[in-house]
Amino acid sequence: MKALVIGGAGYIGSHVSRALLDRGHAVTVFDNLSSGCRENLFGGAAFVQGDILCVGELSGAMAAGGFDALVHLAAFKAAGESMAHPEKYSVNNISGTINILNCAVAAGIKAIVFSSTAAVYGRPRYLPMDESHPLDPENFYGFTKLEIERLLDWYGKLRGVRSAVLRYFNAAGYDAAGRVRGLERNPANLLPVIMEAAAGMREKVEVFGDDWGTPDGTCVRDYIHVTDLAEAHALALERLLSDGAEGSGGFTVNLGSETGISVKSMLEAARRITGRPILGVAAARRAGDPESVVASASKARGLLGWQPRHSDVETLVESTWRAYLARG
Repeated sequence: MKALVIGGAGYIGSHVSRALLDRGHAVTVFDNLSSGCRENLFGGAAFVQGDILCVGELSGAMAAGGFDALVHLAAFKAAGESMAHPEKYSVNNISGTINILNCAVAAGIKAIVFSSTAAVYGRPRYLPMDESHPLDPENFYGFTKLEIERLLDWYGKLRGVRSAVLRYFNAAGYDAAGRVRGLERNPANLLPVIMEAAAGMREKVEVFGDDWGTPDGTCVRDYIHVTDLAEAHALALERLLSDGAEGSGGFTVNLGSETGISVKSMLEAARRITGRPILGVAAARRAGDPESVVASASKARGLLGWQPRHSDVETLVESTWRAYLARG
């Protein structure tokens, strides 16, 4: 299979590229390097520097590549920023995706894996959250992802584009073999923030609320190791290109570990594994934060034969710490 990975130099994209290469597929990365890193480009993959907002660059890459499928990981993803700058997210996430879809149709690419998010669900109505959960995003980022899902559905009906929508929960961790070396820039997610504190790059870790109705009073989230995510992308692409894919429009699945890890548990594991006295400081709850979020991923297991094998707290922390140590 020849796959175009749009956003393939980023944190998740580089792991997806690595997984596809490991499975013997031909990979071309298309990335503008605004948040991706050159050091996350692998020698076995081709690279085209370009932007999804430039139709000429997109169409040229797709027309020249003879691709069987593409992976779309080029959306902006910071929920807080999306509420302050919705214009930025409208243009990149929605308009950029329309460009991708139109260029894909013109190039004859009929299989797309889309990096979506559990943010399309909004506040949990029940746990664990399955794919039938109501869709009611509470931030503009989640809204843009849901609009992209709807665009994919229509392009499936009207243009025969088969799509796999992968709704991530909380991506974390790094490649166990140390092949992905570029760290996220200005991280906002819990584990890299903890690692920055362990590495002396920041003074403390703010714990947003320690009086929640959870066993230790801190928020609980479903963390999925990025290597497990990457494997799911490869399985989804292979499924789309097989004869037995579910319906002409493709499928939607959650990707989560189905296990909740609290903020306090993550901090304690990081202190134990790194041997560093990481300072956690109680802070006020953030508006819109749910108490607990846990996925149901049974559909992904059944449809893709996928299992999260690296998403225990020790592997999440150890693999991330090794990546930070490798940076010195």
